[in-house]
Amino acid sequence: MPEQSTLPVSEGRRIESLDLLRGFALLGILLLNIIGFGFISTAYSNPSEAIGSAVDLWVWATVELFGEGAMRCLFSILFGAGVVLFTTGASGKSGGLHYKRNFWLLVFGLVDGYLLLWNGDILLTYALAGFLLYPVRHTSAKRLMWVAGALIALMSLMYGGMQFGMGMSREAALAVEASHSVGSSDAAPSQETQALAKQWNDFSRGFNLEPAARAEELAQRRHSYASAADWNFSKNTEMITFVVPLFLLWDALAMMLLGMALYKYGVLQGDRPTQFYWRLMILGLGVGLAVNASEVHRAVSNDFALLSVFAQAQATYQIGRLGVALGYIGLLVLILHKGCLSSLRARLAAVGRMALTNYLMHSVICLFLFTGAGLALVGTLSRAEVYLVVFAIWAFQLLLSPWWLVRYKFGPVEWLWRGLTYGKFPEFRRNLTRSRTD
Repeated sequence: MPEQSTLPVSEGRRIESLDLLRGFALLGILLLNIIGFGFISTAYSNPSEAIGSAVDLWVWATVELFGEGAMRCLFSILFGAGVVLFTTGASGKSGGLHYKRNFWLLVFGLVDGYLLLWNGDILLTYALAGFLLYPVRHTSAKRLMWVAGALIALMSLMYGGMQFGMGMSREAALAVEASHSVGSSDAAPSQETQALAKQWNDFSRGFNLEPAARAEELAQRRHSYASAADWNFSKNTEMITFVVPLFLLWDALAMMLLGMALYKYGVLQGDRPTQFYWRLMILGLGVGLAVNASEVHRAVSNDFALLSVFAQAQATYQIGRLGVALGYIGLLVLILHKGCLSSLRARLAAVGRMALTNYLMHSVICLFLFTGAGLALVGTLSRAEVYLVVFAIWAFQLLLSPWWLVRYKFGPVEWLWRGLTYGKFPEFRRNLTRSRTD
C-alpha cells in the first residue's frame, strides 16, 4: 500500500475537465438558488408564487428543462470524484486529512446557512455525505455504480410512494370538504379519512401562504439583517434537521458514489474515446430532457397543483436530472476534446478552481441584494428580472476568477480551507515579477 501524502496537490497536476465541469455546475446552480434568494420561501416548490406573465412562464419552463436538479447532480458527481482524487493514488491523503477537510466544509456550510442567510446551502450536506465516503474509496467502479444505481432506484420508489400517499391524502381532504358542504351527519367521513385530510391540509398549508403570512415573511426579510437572520434561523434549522437527513443527504450520496465510479472509469477526466462522449451527450440529454419536458407539461396542465410540481413527489425526478447532468458531461468533454471555445473554457475552469469562493460569493451578493442587510429586493422582481441578476453574477465571476488566479494561487476561501486542513497556510500571492522574467 503506497505511503499517504500530507501535501496538497500542485497546480500542475490539476485536471482541466474537472475544473471546467465544476465551473459550469457552479454557475448553473445559481439558476435554481436565485429562487430561494429572490422570492417568497414557497416559490421553489410552488412556482406559481413567482410566475406573473407569459415571459415568467417560459423562463421557469426553460430552467426546469435544463437546470432543475441537474446542476446539483453534476456538482455532487464532481464532489465524489474529488474524494477519489484526494484520498487515492500516489498522492492519496490520510483519513485524518479527509475528515478534517470535510469538518471545515461543514463549518463553511453553517456560516453560509446562519451568517450569510442562505437556507438552501449544500455545503453542509456535502460534508456529511463526504464523511461516509472514505471507507469506500478503494471500492471498484463497477460496485460503486451498482450501489449508486440502487440508491437512485430507491429514491425514485420513495418519491413515487410519496406521490401516491399524498394523492390519497388530497382525495381525503376533498371528501371532507365535500361532506362539510353537504352538511349532513350521514355524509360524515370516517376518522381515517379525516386523519388523511389533516395530513394533506398541514402539508399544503406550508406551500400556499395566506396573504398575511406572505407579508410577514417579506417584512422580516426586508427590514434588517437582524430580522432576516431571525426569520432564516428557523428555516435553516428545519432544512438541517428534516430536509437534509430525509432527502438531500441520500440524493448527494448516490450522485457522489456515481461520481467516484465515473472518475475510476476515466469518464470525467476525458480519457474515454470521443465516440463515448457523443453517445453520453445524446442519450443523456435525450432521456433527461424528455423526462423533464413531461414533468413541465404535467405541471402546466394541472395549473401548478402541488402534487404536479413538488419534486419529491415525482417518481421520474431522479431520471430526468441525472440524464441532463450526464449529457452535460458528454457535451463539455467533447468541447474540450475539440479544442472549441478556448477563452470561455479557460474562464469556466477558473470559476471551477475557485468553486467554494464563488459559491459563497453568491450568498454574499444575494444577501446584499435581497435582504434587509442591503437593498431588500426580495419579492420585488419578476422571475424574468431575477435572471438578469444571475447573468450579471455570471459575467462578474467569469471575469474575476481568471483575473484573480493570475495574481493568486488560490481563491481566498480555498486558501483558507487548505490552511485549516493541512495546519499550514500555503503561499498565497504569485511572484509576478519572477514569472515575467522566467
